[in-house]
Formats: sequence, C-alpha cells, structure tokens
Amino acid sequence: MEEFLQVGAIANTHGIAGEVKVFPMTDDIRRFKQLKEVYLDTGRERLLLHVASCKFVKNQPVLKFKEFSNINEVEKYKRCGLFITRDQAVPLGKDEYFIADLIGLSVIREDGETLGELSDVLQTGANDVYEVTMEDGKQVLLPVIRECIKKVDLEKRQVTVHVMKGLLDE
Repeated sequence: MEEFLQVGAIANTHGIAGEVKVFPMTDDIRRFKQLKEVYLDTGRERLLLHVASCKFVKNQPVLKFKEFSNINEVEKYKRCGLFITRDQAVPLGKDEYFIADLIGLSVIREDGETLGELSDVLQTGANDVYEVTMEDGKQVLLPVIRECIKKVDLEKRQVTVHVMKGLLDE
C-alpha cells in the first residue's frame, strides 16, 4: 500500500504573496480546510509544507504555505503533486477504497479466470469505472456497480467481477 496519498496538485499561483491554486484530487474539497501539512512532490524530493491558510475561489482551494512568502518562490512548483500521509486521510466508509490502493490489483472473473490488471479508476459522477488492462493488452471498462464488481480484497490484491463469458471475446 502507498504510504502517501495525493490530494491535489498546484495548478497555478494566486496573487503575489505565495498563494497557490490547487487542482483537487479528492472527493471532498472541504478537506483542505483541515489540512495542517502536506508533502510537495518536486519530482526529486518530497518537501514538507505547513498550511498557513486555506480559502476557496470559484470553488477551487487556494492555499498559503508558511514556507513561501512570494510568487517567485512557488512559481517553479506548478503541476507538482500535493500528498498527505495515510494517517491524515479522511476515514473511508464501507466498500470505499483509495484509488492508489486499487491500481495494480488483479481482476478475476467469478470462475477464477484472470481477466487482467486494474490500471485506472475513472470518476464519472454517476459511478466510478474500473479500467482493466487485459492480458492481451486490450482495455475494458467495468462500471463499479454491485452487479459487476462482486468483491474487492486488498489483502489478496484482487477484484472479483461478474462478466458474462462471451461478452469480452471477439
């Protein structure tokens, strides 16, 4: 399991005092109000940053970090990811999972036949969709609904799905 979970990325600067607009990568953008610290992934290292303030402009989080006092100090971090440690994560409900924990799971049919590997989770609004890369390299999209996704077992690192046998065959 990943130790760090991405909650956003710096989209742009905001003003001249070192504030940044954040592209959120979380279900609940209000969670940014509770953040005390985040890790900035520069590509070479992770820098611990302390959140001085959070406001919302046009429903987009704008953060001010104690470590930066002007636009020149933060400009180079555009498009860099913002991460939290797992213990800072919002508690999950029943049958909820972090996307980072799902990527790479083996996807099997109910009969035990391997379908492929879960390669992405698409968030469509109505329900999530699992993107599965099959063993032949083709990709298939499976809706995350009770009729299709039967079981997620993080310990076994597998997802059991119901897919009719001939449906994926050409």
